[in-house]
Amino acid sequence: MAAPVPDGFRYLPMFLDEAAQRDLLAAVLAVVAEAPWVAPVMPRTGRPFSVRMTNLGPLGWVSDRAGYRYQPAHPATGRPWPSLPETVVALWAAVAGYPHPPECCLVNLYREGARMGLHQDRDERELAAPVVSVSLGDDALFRVGGTERGGRTAALRLRSGDVVVMGGPARLCFHGIDRVLAGTSPLVPGGGRINLTLRRVTRPEG
Repeated sequence: MAAPVPDGFRYLPMFLDEAAQRDLLAAVLAVVAEAPWVAPVMPRTGRPFSVRMTNLGPLGWVSDRAGYRYQPAHPATGRPWPSLPETVVALWAAVAGYPHPPECCLVNLYREGARMGLHQDRDERELAAPVVSVSLGDDALFRVGGTERGGRTAALRLRSGDVVVMGGPARLCFHGIDRVLAGTSPLVPGGGRINLTLRRVTRPEG
């Protein structure tokens, strides 16, 4: 991969072995049943995302015509998001280098043909905490650039078990998914890729 990205971008290939991937996916899917997948839309235009989303943790990220935001309850059921599985919290502790726990695990489901345009994760108040991204299932072509829109980007093939950490100067780098390579992993039931994005949203008191 070329290196247009700022310092603080860490790529941890195969951080999770096959057994750990299966255990993590099982833990996530067990609680996702309490918070059904949502079909998000873009603010203002109402254009649908190609991914399906849900959340785990005290706060969940949502996108609808009212805008991007974090909220404590599922938009369809009105119930609180399921708690973070211990395996998710332990993964954050192992790689984040940040002393406080995550508050949100955004779960994105990419079926064949789904993608995610270049964007920054900047809806959080605590930008001192990194964003931790975990890939499960099919390979994906991940695109990453600098902190200014329109700059040079580089592509990285993410495989199941890979972890990416964006912290420090790289916390606000633009990134996205060009495409998912269908059939490259049997892990996800029904095929596709599940991406976990762990975030700290609020600033710790004191």
